[in-house]
Amino acid sequence: MGKKGVEILNLDVKKLIDMLNAALSEEWLAYYQYWIGARIMEGPMRSEIEPELLLHATQELNHAVLVADRIIQLGGTPVLSPMEWPKLARCKYEAPEDSYIEVILEQNLRGERCAIQRYKEIADFTNGIDHNTHAMATTILGEELEHENDIEDFITDIDRMKEELKKVRL
Repeated sequence: MGKKGVEILNLDVKKLIDMLNAALSEEWLAYYQYWIGARIMEGPMRSEIEPELLLHATQELNHAVLVADRIIQLGGTPVLSPMEWPKLARCKYEAPEDSYIEVILEQNLRGERCAIQRYKEIADFTNGIDHNTHAMATTILGEELEHENDIEDFITDIDRMKEELKKVRL
């Protein structure tokens, strides 16, 4: 975005860049959360869930690219050090110390719900003012909502499977 484009935005560009840098930090943490969790998880339905979590990881990485590009277009600098990610992120990275699949899914679900809130805030902040950032935020928000739904469906499927196993044992 050119200087005039930034100049005519009727919003606090520094605040927006700060919001985007927080989102960028969260995307990197989410990418790793998905990627490492998919690699180490154990338990029922692992072979069905692992490819979906790896897809989510790739999508989080793509979100990071979009957000970094937008920060640069607005005249800002994307967060430069991974050491800054936990400091800027509201959506925290949870090390998957327990590799059981339900624990991994719950960690990812918390991350998605946090990301949904982040992109809603960015979309609300830019609505009707900064159309490019708003479009980006709503696109990412849509994918985060899909991720939340995917994870909830997996958790429901595992719960149903456990209930069926209980019936068989009785």
